Amino acid sequence: MVAREREAAESQVTPVDTPAAAPASDAHGRIVTSTGSGTAAVTAPGATATTSQGQYDRLGVQPTPDDGTRLGTSMPWDESTRPRRAESGPEVSYTARGAQMGKHLIDVHDMLRDELKQVRSIIDQVKANTLDVGSARSSLNEMTMKQNNWTLGAYCARYCATVTQHHGMEDASVFPHLRSAEQSLAPVLDRLEQEHVVIHDVIESVDRALVELVSDPGDFSGLDEAVNALSDTLLSHLSYEEEQLVEPLARVGFYRGQA
Repeated sequence: MVAREREAAESQVTPVDTPAAAPASDAHGRIVTSTGSGTAAVTAPGATATTSQGQYDRLGVQPTPDDGTRLGTSMPWDESTRPRRAESGPEVSYTARGAQMGKHLIDVHDMLRDELKQVRSIIDQVKANTLDVGSARSSLNEMTMKQNNWTLGAYCARYCATVTQHHGMEDASVFPHLRSAEQSLAPVLDRLEQEHVVIHDVIESVDRALVELVSDPGDFSGLDEAVNALSDTLLSHLSYEEEQLVEPLARVGFYRGQA
């Protein structure tokens, strides 16, 4: 099973249609990115980049930034206490394949961001009486973010549908691989796993708010609060995870032997 999963994953490393594909490479395998002036900037694997370039400038892939927007009045965690790994120095270079692997995490996260927009659309339909509560709950339960192991579930759904329900995934799983390959990531991975648990609870609160709406159909305050909390926590978490993991994934891959 693991061999088949990895074979399927290997076939999915190529860029997806949406969002934009990973940076292209030239005939020499160098990553080609666009500069503000419209000219091409080339980073050669193994070459020393200028000290003014950050790791993501050299990689040619940019994590989605957190714009700081918060719809609720509080967060379930203190964002200032999030651990962060040291940035890789200019001596580290990347391949086009590595850029694709790092960007794949962003692509999966964009799918979750799109699902968040769907949640808001569903809630708006409930408010407008064009969708009943039962149908709304059913739609929510079908979403990737509602899976038990939701982050890895999303990853697996894109790589190999047969492993979406695996909870451990053992040697094919992402976090254990990263722990082994990049020991300095341990505090970051611990924090991400803690946030996964919190987000799962927040998602469940949206479902509970829909149930409560049945007994008091005119009061949407609890539902609005739950959806705002989901938006705040999910978007904050996805940006943090990308900031910390896209670059390591570009170097070591999602599993042993992929990079």
